[in-house]
Amino acid sequence: MLPRATKKSIKSIKNVVAPDVSNDIRSVNSVGQDSDEDRGNWTNKAEFLLSMIGYAVGLGNVWRFPYLAFQNGGGAFLIPYLIMLCVAGLPIFFLEVSLGQFCSQGPLGAFRGVPIVKGLGFAMVVISVYVGIYYNVVITYTLFYLFSSFTADVPWRGCGNPWNTNECVDSHLTANVTCLTNNTANSTGLFLENNLTDFASTILPNVSSAAGLNQSLVNTTCLDRVSPSENYWKNRVLGLTDGIHNLGSVRLELVLILMLAWAIIYLCLLKGVKSSGKAVYFTATFPYVVLTILLVRGLTLDGAFDGVVYFFKPRWELLKESKVWKDAATQIFYSLSASWGGLITLSSYNKFNNNCYRDSLIVVLTNSFTSIYAGVAVFSVIGFMANVLKTDISKVVADGPGLAFVVYPEALSQMPISPLWAVLFFLMLFTLGLDTMFATLETIVTSFTDVFPTLRRHKALFTLAVCVVLFLLGIPLVTQGGFYYLHLMDSYAASYTLILCAIVEMLAISYIYGLDRFCDDIKLMTGKAPGLYWRITWSFVSPAVLLFIFIYSLANYKPLKLNDYAFPPWANAIGWLTVASSALLIPAVAIFQVASRDGSFFERLKSACKPERKWRPYLKQDRTGRYAPKTDIFFPPVDNRSDSPICDSKARLFYSPDSSMSSMTSAT
Repeated sequence: MLPRATKKSIKSIKNVVAPDVSNDIRSVNSVGQDSDEDRGNWTNKAEFLLSMIGYAVGLGNVWRFPYLAFQNGGGAFLIPYLIMLCVAGLPIFFLEVSLGQFCSQGPLGAFRGVPIVKGLGFAMVVISVYVGIYYNVVITYTLFYLFSSFTADVPWRGCGNPWNTNECVDSHLTANVTCLTNNTANSTGLFLENNLTDFASTILPNVSSAAGLNQSLVNTTCLDRVSPSENYWKNRVLGLTDGIHNLGSVRLELVLILMLAWAIIYLCLLKGVKSSGKAVYFTATFPYVVLTILLVRGLTLDGAFDGVVYFFKPRWELLKESKVWKDAATQIFYSLSASWGGLITLSSYNKFNNNCYRDSLIVVLTNSFTSIYAGVAVFSVIGFMANVLKTDISKVVADGPGLAFVVYPEALSQMPISPLWAVLFFLMLFTLGLDTMFATLETIVTSFTDVFPTLRRHKALFTLAVCVVLFLLGIPLVTQGGFYYLHLMDSYAASYTLILCAIVEMLAISYIYGLDRFCDDIKLMTGKAPGLYWRITWSFVSPAVLLFIFIYSLANYKPLKLNDYAFPPWANAIGWLTVASSALLIPAVAIFQVASRDGSFFERLKSACKPERKWRPYLKQDRTGRYAPKTDIFFPPVDNRSDSPICDSKARLFYSPDSSMSSMTSAT
């Protein structure tokens, strides 16, 4: 006899057959919110955009792009530059931003969709560690110059300082002089009475008379001019030794400033993106204010217009050379900071439904505009400097540290109120470097906290530990010979592996994970799937362009040099070891992923190419479509009779929280 059905029993059966999922949905939302808050998010859209712009727009936009444009055809260089922006820069940028936003993970967790290439994440973290070590030393140099500029006159003006050498010559004494000999000295009026004392004391301090000076010049075939700013950079700031084999002593001033730089970065990242997001309101916008001020001031100087014309003057014949196209693609790739892991990390703190396509366009176009804008500002001042020296602009222009710490400071020293312009310029370089370091350090910290979530409860302490370790590793770079190692790391550690990572990344997404699936993931976030342009560039054009850069760079490899100093073979070997230490992680992790699975080799390989179970949107409320969670609910039978029409004892219920209907199936 069946028990009489009561209201309570009927309600119980109803809840089993068609459970009330409202509590589950509330639970999903609350868990999502807790997890979201636990990991952190950008407070608003502006913080993310400013952080991305600050990360992409770095020192290279100011001290690298202007030189490349000048060297590779001036205005004509903009043609390959903009083409490479479309076929190499924008595609990899959008891919990494989309990837990070979809999974809300740093580099170590971002490749769970393609486990066989999880080594990419490890390689990116290693590269970020290398960059974090030496990049903050560059920031240290900018702080040194910044502090030195708070004086009545900039200290790199003039040759009467303890750090100046006999070759030091003031710029106002060397108009039209490229080689100082007896004839050129007389013909340019350097022996005029009002100049004799200054010239004698600055060129040859031991010579006290015109006769002695003339005799010295007779015995000297040619005296190469060294600017006061170059003396200041090499002898006062670096205390540079004669080679990488000689580290010399630790520069205590630089150690203290390096410690200050790390302290500033730590304080800005104390609360992760919540605090760095506030800092970028200043650090990402201030450089544009200074660039504008320097541009306006530069355009008012004599010779500035010549410098700007020289910057834009097209030399169309250079477009036939493959090196020009290689330089354009390389500049775009490195300028956007792709494959460092920073783009994935910063975008991982976005809301899931953020329009990452629009953000990518904004950041990439802003980055390119900044490069051109900075080029005009820099060349206006270089034109002025060439006018002061009465020489050709091509003999004044430089790139990298040579521009930032030698050429530009010398030009600033020729301006009225030079300390003011120096403070603005080096404060701009400092803020440009800070934004890059924010993203670099956040990449390292986020990668570990995503893999070990318990670290999030002590994230401030863990961030401090990372800062201390990187500070200690950076101390050898602030010795007297440390700049050689900095140049070595910059030339090797963040070069070849970055291109290799980008190639593997795009090919893995396109051909292993699947372009259709990746485009569906983006549609899940933005409501719109990427078009044909993205599919073609991701799957073929961009990897081909980057492969061309990679092969071209290897084919034209030359042992490293710093000005006229050639690095010894063992130093270049160290450089290649830094490349191997990150690049070899990609195949090493791939081998581990295959070996750690069961079955035959092909079964293991196939398994290593399939997404892991954890591959999905981070928050439960974002898991819809193929990522919607399916829950198995088992319940006891209502009636033990095998022929009961009410329910089978092996019945199983499947339901999805985002579905309005549940389906009943019987397990056999």
